[in-house]
Amino acid sequence: MNTEQKIELIKSFAEEIITEEELKGLFEKKKNPIAYDGFEPSGNIHIAQAVMRAINVNKMTNAGCKFKMLVADWHAWANNKLGGDLEKIKKTGEYFIEVWKASGMDLDNVEFIWASDVVKDDNYWKLVLEIARNNTLQRIIRCSQIMGRSEKETLSAAQILYPCMQAADIFYLKADICQLGLDQRKVNVLAREIGEKLKQYKPIIISHHMLMGLKQPAMGEADAIEKAIAMKMSKSNPDSAIFITDTEAEIKKKITNAYCPEKQVKENPILEYCKYIIFEKVKSFKIDRPAKYGGLLEFKSYEELERNYKEGKVHPMDIKNATAFYINKIIKPIRDHFEKNKKAKELMESVKSFQITR
Repeated sequence: MNTEQKIELIKSFAEEIITEEELKGLFEKKKNPIAYDGFEPSGNIHIAQAVMRAINVNKMTNAGCKFKMLVADWHAWANNKLGGDLEKIKKTGEYFIEVWKASGMDLDNVEFIWASDVVKDDNYWKLVLEIARNNTLQRIIRCSQIMGRSEKETLSAAQILYPCMQAADIFYLKADICQLGLDQRKVNVLAREIGEKLKQYKPIIISHHMLMGLKQPAMGEADAIEKAIAMKMSKSNPDSAIFITDTEAEIKKKITNAYCPEKQVKENPILEYCKYIIFEKVKSFKIDRPAKYGGLLEFKSYEELERNYKEGKVHPMDIKNATAFYINKIIKPIRDHFEKNKKAKELMESVKSFQITR
């Protein structure tokens, strides 16, 4: 795969690249650049965290990247996830890794690194403090969105420390690329700006799309990033997300009740599921209708499906039925893994028993 092909592969899922020219230079200079993502283990895992993340990671490794996945257990602890119970958070981290094993993530080229191991190194805390020293409190508070918090909320001292830790993660892991969601953009930009002051480097940012929640999005005045954050699926509203623990019946019900306005392709969560998950997993998308309603339809690309939907040739209920079918098909291997593997099943049952907090 040449440099241009690698860039195109990454652009197939990237919402934003800062900057594309720097990314091109990196691929030309380094055969196996290091990409990093981090996740807070915080309860049940939804389809965007499980399947969509595996899709994006695999595209990065296909482009030659070595991927470092930070299990941000201490970050989740600082953010008071799972009631601030570190042992529950660690157990949930093990569960997430087990999910990715069953999701088809390219684990040969992915290294899982636990924050609870990183924090044992004094050099890490030196980085954290250097970042804190070179930023104002106001600037750090503006990064609070990365924790799923707003600037208006009362933040604990631990939560103020969180953005400094996340920026330090990038340099400590020697990550050439920050490959996180668009909601993490502010702290990644902070790392780019602070890199030179710390005599480090300027990491490249590849921000992936955040899958919409299934409910009707609230329309209003907001910039693109704030709007994307507001519309993304949320664990705090279970009906807005598909979880890998959902049964076929639950998935069918959620998809059936989802927001899917006729002929509207923008801000349509069902079409997002088709674009970012289903067409990444299947070569054709079939809508099997009774003959009196037009019979079988088959689409070889998402663009073809979108065009036909916009023209009114595909009814919302038709696309919902097909989407529910394919989502269940995609989740089935994960579901089977947790039913048949004793260790995986015990992990899942433990996590399901935890009180899931924000």
